[in-house]
Amino acid sequence: MSEVTAPQAGGGHNPEAAVRRLAWVSRIPVRWGDMDAYGHVNNTVYFRFYEQARVEWLEQIGYRVHPEAEGAPVIINAECTFLRPVTYPATVEVKLFLGEPGRSSVMTWYELRCVGEDHLYATGYAKIVWFNPRTGQSVPIPDALREKLLHPE
Repeated sequence: MSEVTAPQAGGGHNPEAAVRRLAWVSRIPVRWGDMDAYGHVNNTVYFRFYEQARVEWLEQIGYRVHPEAEGAPVIINAECTFLRPVTYPATVEVKLFLGEPGRSSVMTWYELRCVGEDHLYATGYAKIVWFNPRTGQSVPIPDALREKLLHPE
């Protein structure tokens, strides 16, 4: 996949300085109930869109998210910058990008657009840490997963 500079984002570290690789594209229909009293998709739903894309990507590369696993992904921080309001009816397209993996973590970035439109509606990022669900401690990213992080299909 192509490498590009990460989108602008805030936070305690410098996620915008990293190189990112496109790993997954997800299309998700907006539901009527996703909207709030202001007539647009509620801010919490954007995080659900990012989560759905992340879970689809993990499952596509062979890592099911379930509590009995030896190791599993957990998010330790997440951010979303809301650029335009999304309204029903729409289908959003979420692009998930990967950074370079560390010992137990990898940065992910997200771009959210409405299908059929070029402009961004939101950008975001989340740091994924691989951990042991029984102990709650971080563990090294498995070698097979590390290979998939370094070389997205």
